[in-house]
Amino acid sequence: MDTLRSIESFVKAVQAGSIAAGARLQGITAAAASQNIQRLEKSLGTRLLIRTTRNLAMTESGELYYAEVEHLIAGLARAQSAVTEFHGQPQGRLRVGASVAFGRHILMPLIPQFARNFPKLSIEVVLSDRSLDHITEDIDVSIRFKEQLEPGLVARKIAIAPVVYCASPGYLQRKGVPETPEDLTTHDCLMFRMPVDGRLFSWTFVRNGIRYEPEIKPGIICNDIDSLHRLVVEGAGITRLATFIANQDIQRGALIALFQPDPASMNAIQSDTVPLEFYACFRDKHAITNKVRAFVDYLVSEIPQAL
Repeated sequence: MDTLRSIESFVKAVQAGSIAAGARLQGITAAAASQNIQRLEKSLGTRLLIRTTRNLAMTESGELYYAEVEHLIAGLARAQSAVTEFHGQPQGRLRVGASVAFGRHILMPLIPQFARNFPKLSIEVVLSDRSLDHITEDIDVSIRFKEQLEPGLVARKIAIAPVVYCASPGYLQRKGVPETPEDLTTHDCLMFRMPVDGRLFSWTFVRNGIRYEPEIKPGIICNDIDSLHRLVVEGAGITRLATFIANQDIQRGALIALFQPDPASMNAIQSDTVPLEFYACFRDKHAITNKVRAFVDYLVSEIPQAL
């Protein structure tokens, strides 16, 4: 029996929440993973998992065994990565997670050149605005904005993206131009609901060094930034977008930026928006392998500090 392979099937099943999901992380079939676990249980002379149609739970023996072997599998993966990378270019699989908008607009255009730089790497990109789990989804590095950071993750800031409040010329002609953030109370505000925790992404301003949030009544709420982008271009209201999403439409006149500093007006310079901060995140310091470090260094070199 390939004991290590069977242990890996057991560990991945527990981490992923099911034998089928754990098998996908291993790159094998669910039947093969189930057989591995059965052989492991037989060799140990005890049952490790309780399987039902909906749930997977560990027995008391399973919990004791998992506590002893969990770090073994992670350590072996790191050891294999360190040895292979020591003898040449980074190689193996690199699994990258990112928020959808950042992935579409910033990350994906950079991936082809990185793949050409490191042809021995197999790259997989997972785009999602929900909270990606580095362990259960086998993510090597995730790119998150500040509000997505979680306790325990190791994070390195890689970019800052200014944000802009904007609307279409047609909407502003119908509803008028808000002169201050407080004027937003009378406008149709298109707001982003964060899939991570269901909170509305706050519209925060800075005045005289003090952050504040004006009272806002959402007109339309959506959990996809690109959909909000489409809504604002179509004249549905005012929204908050990162400049890397909005700038092209602003430049061609399809959108108009609001609350912009005006040196000729003493009042206009009293308000400013808070930018988005993006971080490369790792499960722990041991997860920063050579291939991960090469990827993050590449991002830092290619992404402007202010997007």
